[in-house]
Amino acid sequence: MTKVIKTVIIDDEPYSRDELKFLLEQYEDIDIVAEADSGEKGLEMVMTKEPDVIFVDIEMPQMSGLELVKVLQNLKKMPLIIFATAYPDYAAKAFRVQALDYLVKPFDEDQLSETMARITERLTTKETNDERAKSSARLAVEHDGRIVYVSPLDITYVFREDRETMICTKVRTFNTKTPIKELEEKLRGFSFYRTHKSYLVNLDKVEQLIPWFNGAYQVKVEGQKEEIPVSRNYVKGLRERLEL
Repeated sequence: MTKVIKTVIIDDEPYSRDELKFLLEQYEDIDIVAEADSGEKGLEMVMTKEPDVIFVDIEMPQMSGLELVKVLQNLKKMPLIIFATAYPDYAAKAFRVQALDYLVKPFDEDQLSETMARITERLTTKETNDERAKSSARLAVEHDGRIVYVSPLDITYVFREDRETMICTKVRTFNTKTPIKELEEKLRGFSFYRTHKSYLVNLDKVEQLIPWFNGAYQVKVEGQKEEIPVSRNYVKGLRERLEL
């Protein structure tokens, strides 16, 4: 299956946006999730849409493309940056802020094709590195006076009971004093979802979503007999994460 590349176009010139949008739509793996006509709106779109890549003009009023990228460098998940501009003299400055590529207007289809190849290569490499990091990562859990290292990939769900947090795998359960909110933050890079104020579920382990009452549901995860509650406020988000 082709990986979808979430893309945002940021340019104050509508004709340039339309031209680039037309060219990018020829690539089936590109999904243009937003457009913006200013650096300020572009920043908002990046924060809300979390794209994989942005195509951004350099010369824009108020917040320029270079200023926007300098702000984005503070993000934990920074998108790939492709500058698109009519001014080739900015190339050196663009690469100083770690841009992946630099397109000069009017856009050349062959040059765009080379840019797309770089984007695909970089995202593929990043995805492979992320998967390697995940496979080797361990969650340190204080359990019965010892520190036990648990792979997040083995955790089916986590729940809070009284003043203890239970971390459940297929083979055993670990008790810890660590609050569930703190564990949720540590597991943010993995497929975990809060289904209830006291439950955190590994979406990769979900087998069934079962209607309960008053719009609430329960989920069944592999290797566990217990059915886990899903509050009404979390149902929509859960289904969006689970379903194609």
